[in-house]
Amino acid sequence: MNRQKALNLLGLAMRAGKLITGEELTVNEIRKQKVSLVLVASDASENTRKKVTDKSNFYQTTCLIEFTESELAHAIGKPRKVIGVMDQGFAKKMVSLIQG
Repeated sequence: MNRQKALNLLGLAMRAGKLITGEELTVNEIRKQKVSLVLVASDASENTRKKVTDKSNFYQTTCLIEFTESELAHAIGKPRKVIGVMDQGFAKKMVSLIQG
């Protein structure tokens, strides 16, 4: 149930313009320390997962590998493997729903 709520919140954040999507754009925003939470698809390639999680760890950004690419795509309406949440409020609520 909470997984679905987190995905619904992700869709809301997308409509609010608080997401950055795609591997390169998200990594660039992590470097600028503007991303509060990074979501990586569990079925993304090993290389993609490692690159994004290493960058997130270096810049101390929360990184979750909870959802499949199809779940993320369904939530935001675009096929993406990496999503960055730019808003602190959305990020906190998603983390609490997913880990809670």
